[in-house]
Amino acid sequence: MKPLTRDEPRDLRLQRWRRRLFAGFGVLLAGIAVIGAARWYFVSLRYVSTDDAYVGASMAQVTPLASGAVLSVPVDNTQVVKRGTVLLVIDPQDAELQLAAAQAAYGLALRKVATYFAEVEARQADYDNAQLDYRRRAGLVKDGAVSNEDLTAARNNVNVAKAALDAALALTQGTTVMTNPAVLAAKAALDTAALNLTRTVVRAPVDGIVAQRQVQIGQWVQAGVPVMTIVPISQVYVDANYKEDQLGRVHPGQAVTLTSDLYGPAVIFRGRVIGLAGGSGAAFAIIPAENATGNWISVVQRVPVRISLDPRDLLRHPLLVGLSLTAKIDVADTR
Repeated sequence: MKPLTRDEPRDLRLQRWRRRLFAGFGVLLAGIAVIGAARWYFVSLRYVSTDDAYVGASMAQVTPLASGAVLSVPVDNTQVVKRGTVLLVIDPQDAELQLAAAQAAYGLALRKVATYFAEVEARQADYDNAQLDYRRRAGLVKDGAVSNEDLTAARNNVNVAKAALDAALALTQGTTVMTNPAVLAAKAALDTAALNLTRTVVRAPVDGIVAQRQVQIGQWVQAGVPVMTIVPISQVYVDANYKEDQLGRVHPGQAVTLTSDLYGPAVIFRGRVIGLAGGSGAAFAIIPAENATGNWISVVQRVPVRISLDPRDLLRHPLLVGLSLTAKIDVADTR
């Protein structure tokens, strides 16, 4: 193309400027098309992404296993706790009394069963003496030194002693003092009372953050009624809701990169697909969609995909339950 000169007519110069402008615009469009095609080939075909993703966790409900008045609540909402941290102390007086009663009952059971074994020894001695007396009298009957009536009485004594021995053995046979059913029952009651006393101190079941505390000092708590929640922020996961037409090549084990609104795009979280939910979000709604009315409009459904997060990333940048993220799955990952 010839360069423009001031000697050329004005219309000719304008036409040449227009041709250059259109040529440059065409090159720009071609470049955009090439970039778009490359992005589609290398990115869109390899990754599926969604910004409909949220942090979740298997939260631990703290539920007392004993009833009573609350003496202290040494933790509050937002407090970080370790597993075993004391969360709640219930008045132990009732449990202590029950333990004392169980200890006394166990001691009595030991003594009572010990008398059973002593009784066996005494009845065995009576039976042995009765047999010896019977044999001695039986040897004297022929000489007339002992009458038949005396022999019959001795035989009856043997039978009575044998019955008494059998009755004593029935309480002890096949056992020792410690394995006797009466002692075992008392020991079980003692262990239960001791366990109930330990349950007056409620401890954190996992590491996490205290949330939804619903108990105060002096309040009466019931066994089985939740009083607070522990959120295990080191074990959070992500539920990403993908459109059904994005899931054709998604499977467990694939790599995922995530960014959060909390930290911005500069912080990248690494994860792995754990699995897909058993149905779409609409399928598990309280009032599921009605498909059989004849007025159904097909809508692309979303299916939750569970994603695990790298614990090292969570350690550096903790995430809270309910925060939103953007998740991108590498569907080319075939592992």
